[in-house]
Amino acid sequence: MKPSFSYLGPGQQQRLHAASLEILEKVGACLQDPQAVELLRKAGANIADGGRVHIPPKRVEWALSVAPKSILLYDREGRPALSLDRGNVFFGPGSDCLYILDHRSGERRLATLRDVEEAALLADGLSNVDFLMSAFLPSDVPPERANQRQMLAMLEHCAKPILFVTNDFEACRDVVRAAEVLAGGAEVLAGRPFCGCYINVTAPLRHNADSLQKLLFLAGKGLPTTYTPMVLRGVSGPVTGAGATALANAGELVGLVLAQLAREGAPVILSGGYGDVFDMRTMVGAYAGPESYGSRSSLAAYYGLPSFGLGGASDSKLPDEQAAAEAALTLLLESLAGVNLVHDLGYLESGKSGSLRMLAVCDELAGWIRRFLRGIEVNEETLALATIAELGPEGDYLSSDHTVRHFRENWMPALFDRNHFEGWAAAGARSLGARASQRVEEVLAEHKPAPLPPEARRKIQDILG
Repeated sequence: MKPSFSYLGPGQQQRLHAASLEILEKVGACLQDPQAVELLRKAGANIADGGRVHIPPKRVEWALSVAPKSILLYDREGRPALSLDRGNVFFGPGSDCLYILDHRSGERRLATLRDVEEAALLADGLSNVDFLMSAFLPSDVPPERANQRQMLAMLEHCAKPILFVTNDFEACRDVVRAAEVLAGGAEVLAGRPFCGCYINVTAPLRHNADSLQKLLFLAGKGLPTTYTPMVLRGVSGPVTGAGATALANAGELVGLVLAQLAREGAPVILSGGYGDVFDMRTMVGAYAGPESYGSRSSLAAYYGLPSFGLGGASDSKLPDEQAAAEAALTLLLESLAGVNLVHDLGYLESGKSGSLRMLAVCDELAGWIRRFLRGIEVNEETLALATIAELGPEGDYLSSDHTVRHFRENWMPALFDRNHFEGWAAAGARSLGARASQRVEEVLAEHKPAPLPPEARRKIQDILG
């Protein structure tokens, strides 16, 4: 038994689902891609004047019934890595931050391709980071090739599963071509996918052509996707949590239906409807607001499909006390909710900047959470009744065989300090931030992921370089 919680009760989940179905049937969605519209028309959707598509509830229920209930992601060596089912929780960074808070200089600056490479290498070397996103958008690469170069950097510097992002359909095709080369063919990649695509959609009821083209292309290939329309509460959707969740979820269900129409059984990872708080004082989206958590993960769990969430991010501008608190709270909430892929570890400034030092801190937090989620075993050995009886009231447990057998089961921090004051002072009296910066430098200097096979690398370089 793992500790867990559901923010919503069954009645609330059912009502939100019903509300999303009502939105799709009565309000409809505008789809800016003829192929997507035609797929839905053939599946029984009503196409109104102006191209607005009204999807019947039975078609959504069908899509929910045929979508895979679990997805297995592999690493780039073809080994099973992440099983997205049964509440398994995995952690990874986000993508495309414009700025980096440089852990060496403390400077906030535009990110470069080298930052993408270092983030990938760090993620590969941190034991509690399970998958990779690009972290940064490189400012020193032509925009029309930025996504391709991000993928090349991730493939070269990290062997863990990748969730990639592209700004347009052409870049998506290039990335998939490169992944197929590395896997050994399209069928091999579909059977052992080491990458998937995170698709951001314009709005829940307005689906842009690039997003739809990527979705149908990837579904046809049998590759995993998310399909995530974002609602900023009070700006692009209702300010209330229920309304924002129902609307965002309706948009996400459009993607689920289309993916299954393109290829029944296409792997889709749901978020349950992204509805983020918009701070009306500053007009900034709040990544770590308490209102942004709970509802969407509960709704994703209601569907019983693989889920995608957000944690380890902060609205702070620095990797400071606020950042640590918000990262810890959001990671713990998403983990208790059983979200399969928790992304955006290391994000600061409401998603505008990222920090490798903060990513290292989040790795430590994820380790703490992992140990907590393991719970405790209650059996004859762990109850230790024989040891208690043997040692009695005056027993010395420190030297007992039972302690020697089990003390290593306790979580041991790599960054958090547990030393006495004198030991901490003798070690330099360093803050958590300083220790995290040192950890980043150690990983970057010492960690060496396996290189890409030379012939595959040459072909991938031709596609992505």
